[in-house]
Parts: sequence; C-alpha cells; structure tokens
Amino acid sequence: MPTALILAAGRGNRLRPLTDSTPKTLLQVGKKTLLEHHLDRLATQGFTEVVINLAWLGEQIRDHLGDGKRFGLRVRYSEEPDGALETGGGVVNALGLLSEPFIVINGDVFCDFDFAGLRVGAGCDMHLVLVENPPHNPEGDFGLVDGGVVLGELPSWTYAGIGCFRRRAFDGFAAERFPLVSVIRRGIVGRRVSGEVYGGRWVDVGTKGRLREVRGG
Repeated sequence: MPTALILAAGRGNRLRPLTDSTPKTLLQVGKKTLLEHHLDRLATQGFTEVVINLAWLGEQIRDHLGDGKRFGLRVRYSEEPDGALETGGGVVNALGLLSEPFIVINGDVFCDFDFAGLRVGAGCDMHLVLVENPPHNPEGDFGLVDGGVVLGELPSWTYAGIGCFRRRAFDGFAAERFPLVSVIRRGIVGRRVSGEVYGGRWVDVGTKGRLREVRGG
C-alpha cells in the first residue's frame, strides 16, 4: 500500500477567526477533526504509512495525533518553514518520506472516497480524482477525454485535491513556494495525467459556510 501524504500546512485564512488559534485540519466535524476522519478512513482501507506536512500551528497537529498508533498507522511529519511552501512545494519537501508511487490528499477535504483504489498507470506520472464543479468553482479545472486529463475541454471537472503521483512528476521542481497545479499542468501538456470522476460525497471545507455544511448546519 502506498504512503499517503496529507497536506495540512495551510493558514486557512478564509476560516478565520477559527483558524487563528487552531489549524484548519483540526477543526471538528462531528466527534472527530478533519484529520482524524482521514486517518480513520485510511487505516480502515489498509494503509499503514501516513505523512502530514506542518507549518501553521503545526505543533498542535503533532501533539494531537502523535505517532499515529492509536489509529493503527505510522504517522510522520514533514516540517516546513514559516509561511509554508504551498501544495507543490510541500510535496517536494516531503518526497524523502514518500513511497513510489504515493497518494496526496488535501487535509481540508471531507469525503468518503476509497483511497485504496487509487492507481497510476505505467505510462502516466499521476492519476487525479475529479468531481462535479461545486458552486465556488463553477468553471471547473480540467477536462477528461478517454481517461486522460486535458486542458480547455468541455465538460470540465474540479480537481478534488486527491491524487496518486509518481516521484518523477516533480523532477526539476524545488522545495519552495509553488502550487501543485504547476506540476499537474506540466504533466497534462506531456499527456502523462489520467483521471476519474468521483460521484460520492465530497466537500472542500475552505470556508465557514462549507464547514457548517459538513457539520450539518
């Protein structure tokens, strides 16, 4: 089973003031934090190795989760400098802790996706999970043609913040601030990105309104 990298280093500005004193991935949904929902699902699906990147209030995440034993997992941490490295730089910074291939999950996503089913084909550098465009991203991000992710194609879909990546996808990128979409777009131009559309529950918990939604209010 591949390593899962959960991206949890972001500041969560759109969730302020909730995130002024609490990392956004430690916000509660029901009786669990967003991170705990991910870890429980990963453990249930057979994963054993998880890496979490840390920046804003990262010590709270480390203190809360520890080494992951209570979830039946081995949890390790990828430390980032103040201000974080964004999603792309965060992955590059964590590469030394990751398997080949590895799974990347946005920590502020709430879903019931089967991560264990993620695979990346031999001819591809990454496999992306796409979802129906939510109201906050009506134009979508990418198209999907014959299983390949493309740019500028209709209908379009939204990247779910979930994917399986090969290490070579990040060749030439440094551990500095840049978004993961830069890696994805380069892969698409090279026709090395496959994808699938997921129709189950998925919410990008990026605002207080969407946090209320997943909390049932």
